[in-house]
Amino acid sequence: MSTGLAAGLSLALSVLPVSAECLRGANVAGGEFGELSGQYAHSYIYPSRATFEYLRRKGMNVARLPFRWERLQPELNAALSEEEFQRLDGAVSEATALGLTVILDPHNYAKYREEMIGSDSVPVSAFADFWARLAARYAGREEVVFLLMNEPANITAADWLPAINAALAAIRGSGADNLVMVPGTIWTGASHWFDPQDGGSNAEVLRKVVDPQERFVFDVHQYLDADFSGTNAGCERAEDALAALERLTGWLEDTGNAAFLGEFGGHASVECYKGLIRMASLVNSRPDVWAGWAYWAAGDWWGDYPLSIQPGEDGADRPQMVAIEGLIERRSAGEKACAALARRHREGER
Repeated sequence: MSTGLAAGLSLALSVLPVSAECLRGANVAGGEFGELSGQYAHSYIYPSRATFEYLRRKGMNVARLPFRWERLQPELNAALSEEEFQRLDGAVSEATALGLTVILDPHNYAKYREEMIGSDSVPVSAFADFWARLAARYAGREEVVFLLMNEPANITAADWLPAINAALAAIRGSGADNLVMVPGTIWTGASHWFDPQDGGSNAEVLRKVVDPQERFVFDVHQYLDADFSGTNAGCERAEDALAALERLTGWLEDTGNAAFLGEFGGHASVECYKGLIRMASLVNSRPDVWAGWAYWAAGDWWGDYPLSIQPGEDGADRPQMVAIEGLIERRSAGEKACAALARRHREGER
């Protein structure tokens, strides 16, 4: 670690709330499942208390909670659905009562009813309106984090940036100073962070993120399979995935930013277990620039989904949980006072 970086870490630790530890946990899926026309508890479900309790018993302190924007706000620029908000908020309350931080995750890939944010049908102002309404419900609650959007795809970083900045302005305008997670494009993959795009790569364009509170981290995903999607058996590209995270770590250092590994996962195989351990270890080793990680995924309805860490009917741990469990505990002083969560983007760092 360089002298300058060490000094920055020391400064960050000096202003960090004592309670802020690096975040290690899981995505808890179900709220994003099913067709939009489907009924609750038939097509989609929010996590049970038992699932949150299981994650806490394993030492996890964060749950990333997917949901669908359209269910929470059935019409753009209109009031939130109180019925759906109560369902979502019930899950938030269950998790936070157990000591979990909750990351609210509109799992929409930068779309609303299949129309892209920034289009005539879904203007950037509508995305900002949604976040102003939702952020106001949780303003000032440190245990609730706002992820702007899950895995923006089929949109360039240059076109996504105005939506980011509008949403951040709306969140801060609502009075909320909560931590915000900002995704890049191309499914916010670390392996795609430097890929050329019209108007510039994520690495180039996202230097221009503007948060009036200067309180955000980037949300980054990385899988280990053949195309980095997490949809294929095997983890044959584990070395490439690790190299992508290492390169991104350098970018975080150079730009004065921090990130959170919001999704990573693998099948039940030795090569995947080894890759998962190495990825989580890398993030754990750099609490100055990495705020933590969330495995994909837990959730009551996964059944035999090959990446799941939801325990079976017999209560037995899935092998992926066995693999990563030893990396959940926060051991060092740096991990227990996570500098990445305290980072502010001081002038000259971006």
